[in-house]
Amino acid sequence: MLKVGMLTSGGDCQALNAAMRGVVKGLYAKRKDIEIYGFIDGYKGLMYSDFKVMGAKDFSGILNKGGTILGTSRQPFKLMRVPGENGFDKVEAMKQTYHKLGLDCLVVLGGNGTHKSANMLREEGLNVVTLPKTIDNDLWGTEMTFGFQSAIDIATETIDRIHTTASSHSRVFIVEVMGHKVGWVTLYAGIAGGSDIILLPEIPYDTDEIVKVLKERRKDGHKFSIIAIAEGAITKEDAKLTKKELKKKRAKSKYTCASDELAKILAKETDFEIRTANPGHTQRGGNPCAYDRVLSTRLGATAAQMILEEDYGKMAAIKNDKIIRVPLEEVAGKLKYVDPNDDIITEAKLAGISFGEK
Repeated sequence: MLKVGMLTSGGDCQALNAAMRGVVKGLYAKRKDIEIYGFIDGYKGLMYSDFKVMGAKDFSGILNKGGTILGTSRQPFKLMRVPGENGFDKVEAMKQTYHKLGLDCLVVLGGNGTHKSANMLREEGLNVVTLPKTIDNDLWGTEMTFGFQSAIDIATETIDRIHTTASSHSRVFIVEVMGHKVGWVTLYAGIAGGSDIILLPEIPYDTDEIVKVLKERRKDGHKFSIIAIAEGAITKEDAKLTKKELKKKRAKSKYTCASDELAKILAKETDFEIRTANPGHTQRGGNPCAYDRVLSTRLGATAAQMILEEDYGKMAAIKNDKIIRVPLEEVAGKLKYVDPNDDIITEAKLAGISFGEK
């Protein structure tokens, strides 16, 4: 009997169900003596032995279903080895559940923090296989994560819709897109949605330059402008501050979010009518797009093959449209940032898009 544990951890996104389906279909295609243990709400389920035994039928009809049928939760990696209430040892509890059930492997679907915890469990002697999930596309070792393309599509549709109202009222619209540390979603959605200015965490912006671009557009006869801003975008001045100094400054200014902060600045520096829009968690929700369904199925099937071959301690990833296997120790703790010198940035600038730089 092949016993496989499975959990989804961190923020939810589209195609989690499709990826799990890919794993299970891949396993059952080769063997029938399989038991799947689905842990409820991520690592929490593994800690507290909260699970349900599942079979092939439980993963049928979920290819196009958003969210996760197992539920998820955020369990910060930095707190994994910090004792919980009554001295609860989270790591030891997860190991005990794994061994008590006699699992042959644990399949983990998640992003950066999830992979750090997965690598820790690997170091503790558990057989682990992972899949790259996050709308942010910031996971090291893979060119694409599932959930990313679906999030881009939603953010792009938001910008498309903003175009019509911005044009009708001759307004400057600031659309805030998810991306606290990295700006991949904002970059792609900004380009796809025809944004005039794109502001990313990796490229601190100059407010004077933004004002200049907006005024030049108005002078050239453009009645409206669209700014796509990542939630983690920051000014050049604030980028020079320490985390402690920035936190203190924002507390004093009653900082709410990146789009509102920029709107306040532009309202002082221009006479334009400014509005903000924030699609928020809609970017994580709904059904996965066709691309994500295909990608997650391919990754899931490869994960199944890894389990059958007992090739553990690796993440299924994609590079040059080929599914590859990347050792977890190479993935854990690394973020894939947008390189300000990347070709896509250069090409966007050639197309007339400003990134708030002088």
